[in-house]
Amino acid sequence: MEVGSGKLTSVKDQLVGYGAYHSHPVNIVIHRIFVPLIVWSFGVLFSQNVAPQLSYKFNDWLQFDATLFFIYAAGCLLYYFTMEPFAALLITPQWVLIYLTACAFAHRPHAMAIGAAVNIVSWIFQIIGHRAAEGRSPALLDNLLGAIVLAPFFVHLENLFDLGYRKDLYKSAMAGVQEKKAEFAVRKAHGKTNGKTKEL
Repeated sequence: MEVGSGKLTSVKDQLVGYGAYHSHPVNIVIHRIFVPLIVWSFGVLFSQNVAPQLSYKFNDWLQFDATLFFIYAAGCLLYYFTMEPFAALLITPQWVLIYLTACAFAHRPHAMAIGAAVNIVSWIFQIIGHRAAEGRSPALLDNLLGAIVLAPFFVHLENLFDLGYRKDLYKSAMAGVQEKKAEFAVRKAHGKTNGKTKEL
């Protein structure tokens, strides 16, 4: 999962960078399943309630706690709104549900162990997807911020594109993806990558 080159607030530029490394159908499916699980498991792992007086339990499955994860979630959503406001609005209920269920789950026995297991397994599947499907090794440490901030939004956009959302943006981004992949092929053929292709 890579932050694309270009303006950080340009959804097209970022989509091109992301799509160039996530074009194989198998890898796309893997990301659609496990990226949301990574976000949810982060919600469990960073569930420390920093303001207990703001806690509110809706039921056994939904609870609001003022946690460290709230800072991450709010920051991500604000960033998404700067790139593609309507798509950001559509993903907001999903993030609210993830947040409330993660907070509630964090109060259950062995929650931290389960959250850690879900997180680790999800990352493993993504690495497998990159190696087996894309034929490249993900360089997560090169751009971990992009992996955990932009990837959830781009998975969401991929789902919207399947439903016919903003065909103009999709066509433009895919054209850029093909150009970027062609550049990779040329660089690899000339040995400029030393046999390694960097991506997230």
